[in-house]
Amino acid sequence: MFLRSLATAACCTLLATASLAQMGGAAQASPPATADVSLNGKAVTIHYNSPRLKGRTIGGDIVPYGEVWRTGANPATTLVTPTNLKIGTLDVPAGTYTLFTLPNKDQWVFIVSKKTGEWGIPYPEGNDLGRTPMTSKPVGSSQENMSISFENTKGSTTELHVKWGTVDQYVTVKAQ
Repeated sequence: MFLRSLATAACCTLLATASLAQMGGAAQASPPATADVSLNGKAVTIHYNSPRLKGRTIGGDIVPYGEVWRTGANPATTLVTPTNLKIGTLDVPAGTYTLFTLPNKDQWVFIVSKKTGEWGIPYPEGNDLGRTPMTSKPVGSSQENMSISFENTKGSTTELHVKWGTVDQYVTVKAQ
């Protein structure tokens, strides 16, 4: 009986260790992150995982130009909004969406997908709510960790920034 209990305990420990390793119990290469902002008293949130450059280049080794990117790593990047938004030229009703970008050398395109719950790849063709151009901003120094942030918030308006390496692409967001 003692040996059976010992064997069961050893198996449980092994399974728990393997599960933690898969879930990122150790430091993750692309840890989870959140960007949030209050627009007219309503919390708008983006959940994403933040990849690292690790000596790679945007437009070359990672995030190839002309290919849709999940705008993060691991699970798909998710936007949750309790209020209708105007993102760039795009009307986004209250709800949950998956975010993608289409990087190009000079200008990126911001994509809001109606399909949610996917890992982030492959890109779910045909499920776009819509697309809108982003604006490029000069960057002072290279940023190792990709980030999504809300900046220059005033009342019902903010800017949603995607920064990584020497890239700072943003789009205006307005609560309606």
